[in-house]
Amino acid sequence: MVNALDQVPADFLFALGTLRQARTRSELRLEEIPAPARLAPFAVALGAEVVAPGEPSGAVHGPAAAALARASGSDDVELATGRFILLHDPDGSAVWEGEFRVVTYIRAQLEPEMGNDEMLGSVAWTWLVEALQNHAAPYRSAGGTATRVLSESFGTLSDRPDSIDIELRASWTPATPDITSHLEAWSDMVCTFAGLPPLPEGVTPLARWRRGQA
Repeated sequence: MVNALDQVPADFLFALGTLRQARTRSELRLEEIPAPARLAPFAVALGAEVVAPGEPSGAVHGPAAAALARASGSDDVELATGRFILLHDPDGSAVWEGEFRVVTYIRAQLEPEMGNDEMLGSVAWTWLVEALQNHAAPYRSAGGTATRVLSESFGTLSDRPDSIDIELRASWTPATPDITSHLEAWSDMVCTFAGLPPLPEGVTPLARWRRGQA
C-alpha cells in the first residue's frame, strides 16, 4: 500500500514545513481549513481572525477603535478575518509564472470616515506591498482587487447601523518554496486591516496557529 505522502512533491512538503515556522502576532488566531480542490493539484489553506482581548497597548484605529468602543465586557472582539491559500502545480503555470501561487482574502469593517475615502483601495494595496517588502518576501506577478462593501439594514433589522467593509483579494507568486516570510507578511497585513498598531521594535511575536480538523 502506497503512503499518501509518497504522492506529494518534495517542494510542496518543504513549503508546508516553512509555513509551520512562521511567527504571527498573538492577536491573530490561525488554523488550517479545507483547501480548494480545483485550483491546483496541491493546496493548503489557513483561516485567520484578528481578535483583540481587553484593552490593547498603543493607539488603535479603524475597526479596532470602533469595536473596542462598542465592547462593554471582557469578551474577545473580532476585528478582521482572512484566508491564506498556497497552491502548487509541479508542472508550473504560465499564468502564475512559477509552480507556487499564494491566494489571499482579507475583510475588515471600517469607520465611516475611512470607508468613504476614495484612496482606500490604493491604501489597501500599499499595505500588501509594504508588508511583503518589510518581511523581505521575494515575489512576482502580484495582482488583486480592493472592494468597499456598504451594508444597510431594513425592516426588523433597521435598528442596526450601516457599516462599510473593505475586502482585499490578492495573489502573487513566491520566488522560492520558502513561504515563511510570505505568511508572516500576510499575518501582519491582516492586523493592519484590523487597525492594530505595529509591534514595538525588538518584540518577537509567537506562533499561534493550530491544525484544523479535516
